[in-house]
Amino acid sequence: MDIETREEQPYAAVKATVTTETFAKIADRFPEVMRWLADRELPILGAPFFRYLRVTGEEFEVEAGIPTVAEVPGAGDVFTATLPAGQYVVALHEGSPDGLAAVTDRLLARALRFDRDGDRWGARVETYFTDPAVEPDQSKWTTEVAIRLAD
Repeated sequence: MDIETREEQPYAAVKATVTTETFAKIADRFPEVMRWLADRELPILGAPFFRYLRVTGEEFEVEAGIPTVAEVPGAGDVFTATLPAGQYVVALHEGSPDGLAAVTDRLLARALRFDRDGDRWGARVETYFTDPAVEPDQSKWTTEVAIRLAD
């Protein structure tokens, strides 16, 4: 686990409120965001991620995002926004996404002030560095959990 200073990062995304059982409703929409970026000739500048905006015991308000060069007017369900600059506590996870909750819990257990207000988060992000179409073995996947610290 490290603390990193990050710059702002524009991205394109779609948003949904999901539960653990309905998470595929948002996860399966990354290709839609990629097509939207390609149609506008906006380059992809990094790996796809989930940004958790609100987390309660049973549901998540989450965005499926892809980093790009700038915010531009959205269309349909796709919009653009920017991950805020600041300090983030960061951990890498090797293996199945099933282990990400434990990684997040370890980060949240640290004596740090997070950018949050109740169940709303400033920037709580899971970035997926492994393409499942290229590497289907989940034990070989690499995912980063990054949570913004309060200013």
